[in-house]
Amino acid sequence: MLSEDSHLTDELLLMDLDGELSPRVASSVRTHLDACWKCRARKQELDQSIADFIQVYHQEFDRWLPPSAGPRAVLKAKLAQFTEEAQQPTRRFTSWHKALWATALGVFFLLIAASIAARVEWQKRQSAARMDGSDPVNDLAISTPNTALTPGATILLGRSAVCSQANVKNKDVPASIQRMVFEEYGLAKARARAYEVDYLVTPALGGSDDIRNLWPHSYSSLWNARVKDALEDRLRDMVCDGRLELADAQREIAGNWIEAYKKYFHTDRPLPEHTRR
Repeated sequence: MLSEDSHLTDELLLMDLDGELSPRVASSVRTHLDACWKCRARKQELDQSIADFIQVYHQEFDRWLPPSAGPRAVLKAKLAQFTEEAQQPTRRFTSWHKALWATALGVFFLLIAASIAARVEWQKRQSAARMDGSDPVNDLAISTPNTALTPGATILLGRSAVCSQANVKNKDVPASIQRMVFEEYGLAKARARAYEVDYLVTPALGGSDDIRNLWPHSYSSLWNARVKDALEDRLRDMVCDGRLELADAQREIAGNWIEAYKKYFHTDRPLPEHTRR
């Protein structure tokens, strides 16, 4: 089950994600994941990679296909005809059929390659625009997360459980996870001190340490990480004194924390005392 360094192998993690493990092995894997941050982070990375690929594929598929539905209908009809003929034992698998399948597979893999290339190009553009964390033209881009990579994640805690704990702010993120976050955002060569690997939903509001709740948040942009800290404190105070539901606070900070700041501080720009925190 374990590799030589006493961590779960990628094969086991993938089988666990697909639900292919026996109940006994699955239970052992769950026990190990509960105690091992590295394996839990690796599983999250594999899960996110699969989700990203599926999302990019769906986003790019229709864009790269011909705009007319006619060629698709013809292809579907030909494939249906081939399937029907293949089920008849007297028919032979002709060279025409082979060519048809080869063409269909070629188109499929071309679409996959195009979607991957588009994602790589997006990451290059983001990296060039945000390398030093101080480009005012791209201020919002470096102040808000990519929702495909960082949708936010919470743990199942109620208001009393959250408010009974000290306001610990954001927990320290291990260096290995920080590197994963920077690489995921195409910022592997950026100056790490220009960013905080920030929690989208702060642990003080029930946010989890899932990598999907983390992103590199600029210190030098207008809507920087220190400004978000002020919002986190305001929302926690409102939740704990009963003025705001915990679920609403989590939803607003994960959905658009800048709009939430404007709403709860009644301003269109960060207050000076928050930018200097």
